[in-house]
Amino acid sequence: MARIVITKLEDNTARKIGSKRASVETKRVRNGDGSLSRLSVIEAESESFDRDLTYVFGRNVARARRENKRVTGSADGVVARD
Repeated sequence: MARIVITKLEDNTARKIGSKRASVETKRVRNGDGSLSRLSVIEAESESFDRDLTYVFGRNVARARRENKRVTGSADGVVARD
C-alpha cells in the first residue's frame, strides 16, 4: 500500500527549480503529419521526480500562455468584451 505524504516542495515554482536541477530529457520527434515536435521525458524512478514534473508543467503553462497571447491578445485567454 502506498503512503501519501502532503508537504510543500523545497522550491515551489518552475522558475525557482530551473532546468539545471531538473533531470528532464528533451527529444525532437515527428508527428503523424510529419512536423517536428518537442517531447519532454521524465523518469518515474528519479529521485527528483517532483522537481522534474514541476519544471515540465511550468514549461507547458508558459507555452500555453504564449499561444493565448498570440491568438487572443491576452495571456489568460480571456478577451474582455466591450
